[in-house]
Amino acid sequence: MAMPRTAIRRKNQRGFTLVELLVALALMALMAGLSWRGLDGMVGANARLTAHAEDVLTLQTGLAQWGADLDALALQPNTPSIDWDGRALRLLRRDSQSGAEGLHVVAWSQRLIGSRSYWLRWQSPPVRTRTELQAAWSQAARWGQNPSDEDRRLEVRIAPLLNWQIFFYRGGAWTNPLSTADANAAAPAPAPAAASSSPGASAAPAGATPDGVRLRLTLPADQAVSGVLTRDWSSPSLGGSP
Repeated sequence: MAMPRTAIRRKNQRGFTLVELLVALALMALMAGLSWRGLDGMVGANARLTAHAEDVLTLQTGLAQWGADLDALALQPNTPSIDWDGRALRLLRRDSQSGAEGLHVVAWSQRLIGSRSYWLRWQSPPVRTRTELQAAWSQAARWGQNPSDEDRRLEVRIAPLLNWQIFFYRGGAWTNPLSTADANAAAPAPAPAAASSSPGASAAPAGATPDGVRLRLTLPADQAVSGVLTRDWSSPSLGGSP
């Protein structure tokens, strides 16, 4: 006996059961959760890549500024052009190629800020007189040892740093600027590292300026660039690397 058309139509139009609906909702929730985790992972990876790129760019900018400062070393009579006291590297640099805007005293150092140690750069306003130069030179030394709030306003934070070392190239060898060997290599003129905080306190002829400066940075492991990084600078008068 044939089934009535009404019964066939009702059978074909039967909806989802409660169990089927719950299974479908569970599957949709699972797919949404997996998609969200994948999207969150992509966002996190992109944030980490961006942070690493910024770390690399900041370090590259700092190293470029380091080289530019040394390239612009200014030689003045009876005034040291560069000095390392074990805490800060101070140098006297031209403001521009023409030097029309005066000179600057620049200092590089390392200091603990909060819970991290950073590589820092400090620069004085333009100096045009001997008195201004002496004051800026002394201020740079103070900044490297125990900076005041005023000193800190002139500093720039470069990158996290575990340790750093400075070497001078004199007499055909790399030496510690504070060592006796470096003082002998700089003879007969005294090495700038032995000079006092005041530029006028000792005579430092152009011959006392090192032929090269080696920078050695030890960078933390959690940075985009980590480990030991060495950067050598040679005086343009040498015509090549030491």
